[in-house]
Amino acid sequence: MTELADLADRFLKACAAKKILSATAESCTGGLIIATLTDIPGSSSMVDRGFVTYSNEAKMEMLGVAKATLDAHGAVSRQTALEMAAGALKNSRAGITLAVTGIAGPDGGSIEKPVGLVWFGLALAGQDPVAEKRIFDNNGRDYIRRQTVLTALEMGLKALEG
Repeated sequence: MTELADLADRFLKACAAKKILSATAESCTGGLIIATLTDIPGSSSMVDRGFVTYSNEAKMEMLGVAKATLDAHGAVSRQTALEMAAGALKNSRAGITLAVTGIAGPDGGSIEKPVGLVWFGLALAGQDPVAEKRIFDNNGRDYIRRQTVLTALEMGLKALEG
């Protein structure tokens, strides 16, 4: 089993132990987190759904991210990650949601928001959502997206086990 598959399996087992479903809200990963989870046999009993919200319109329509948030802070921001995580929780049967929004490159970066910047949101039922920021080395789009999936699953596992 690869490191990623092992981590996904551990995350799903932690969901099962807590008797909760999981959901994802993904932008820069385009569904890689939910794909990694659903690659695990038996995942259907721990996964509710995955929202792929690549555009701002999708973030607003599917997750309820406020237009004012996007206008003021942009899609790649702490505020948007928090709203994505909360929106995925509200619009699913999940007890935990993992949200990611970032710049995987090779284009789209700026001085303020470089390629490799990813904001992570996590929501647990009954708790306020939390967000974390990472700036991954610009070692290519695939590298940034893979590191994003790993980090999101690690965050989820830590939240469930902590």
